[in-house]
Amino acid sequence: MKLLKISLPDWWKPLTKTTLLGLLLMSLSLGLSGAWWNFKFNFGNQEPARESRLPGGNAITDGRALLRYALPIDNQPVRKIQASLEDISQQMRGKRWSPITSDITKAAVVLTSSDQKLLADIPDARKPQGEALIAQIQAEIAKIREAVEAKDKESVLIERGILLDQVGELEQLMVEEFPFEVPPEYSNLPQLKGRATVEMTTKEGSLRMVVDGYNAPVTAGNFVDLVQRGFYDGLTFNRAEDNYILQAGDPPGKATGFIDPETGEYRGIPIEIMLKGDSEPVYEFTLEEIGRYREQPVLPFSAFGTLAMARPAEDPNGGSSQFFFFLFQPELTPAGINFMDGRYSVFGYVVENKELLRQLKRGDVIESMRVIDGIENLVEPQA
Repeated sequence: MKLLKISLPDWWKPLTKTTLLGLLLMSLSLGLSGAWWNFKFNFGNQEPARESRLPGGNAITDGRALLRYALPIDNQPVRKIQASLEDISQQMRGKRWSPITSDITKAAVVLTSSDQKLLADIPDARKPQGEALIAQIQAEIAKIREAVEAKDKESVLIERGILLDQVGELEQLMVEEFPFEVPPEYSNLPQLKGRATVEMTTKEGSLRMVVDGYNAPVTAGNFVDLVQRGFYDGLTFNRAEDNYILQAGDPPGKATGFIDPETGEYRGIPIEIMLKGDSEPVYEFTLEEIGRYREQPVLPFSAFGTLAMARPAEDPNGGSSQFFFFLFQPELTPAGINFMDGRYSVFGYVVENKELLRQLKRGDVIESMRVIDGIENLVEPQA
């Protein structure tokens, strides 16, 4: 068995966390005034960008929020409602009740004044579901208002979670079709044309992750296909580093990845990164290699439990079955300066029981993985 290393830029390796943090803070205190920091790439793409930040420049660290923002939709009213509700958690940390009330009011006003605009982007066959969801959101807003008036922090957070789940369902209804054509050279690989939910079970418990084929169809399709085959059942975590990564997917024997039983060949998966403002992913090259390292991926490494594909350090297209969970380390990944982005393919996030990742260690066994939702979105390889 051979471990696929998760490599970092060469200049980073000698630095300790403390040194790196000091350098980053120094850069920020200087206003990032150097020419390198100020250089902006402009490829003339005028398409609406999928958002991956909260207002004010704070990186989103919640996988569910990242998945909502990553949906391929362009309905501004629903995004305004979502942004107002997402902001509540930020305000709650300081118990700023007035701004929380303002956020709820903004969401309520948009919901009432723009209900027809919300429905306009939902296909006719799904409009009854959309109308029902809008009514549910309105009722839930009344509940969260009561919790805010009582200054019941726990209830506010619970109601906010319910509201955002409902908003996410509304946004999902707006996705009419898969947003782009995957390049034909990858038609021999499984693809996920949508999303799927996967449950992983270990002796320490179970967690659930959402795999996003809208932004990484080839990487996500490969993973879901292997889950369906039972490939991961019984494999161990072959690498575990506190505050960095938890890695698995290395099969017994000499192979470092999946050997297709039909062809007898190693299934290699190209690196795949969707950037904000682009209409399809970047394939086969890291963002460093094509000079786009300062641009923001739609699926960034900013959440604890980010799901990504491992690969040989020297080969961006050598990934196969080994994957890793990113154990978010704020000191190493501050907002806007994430050194993992653009180097590996992110294809999902843990959305339930992500704290389990802190308990797992090298040698622990994946008892099972199974697709519990979205298997109909898996497209089998074409000859």
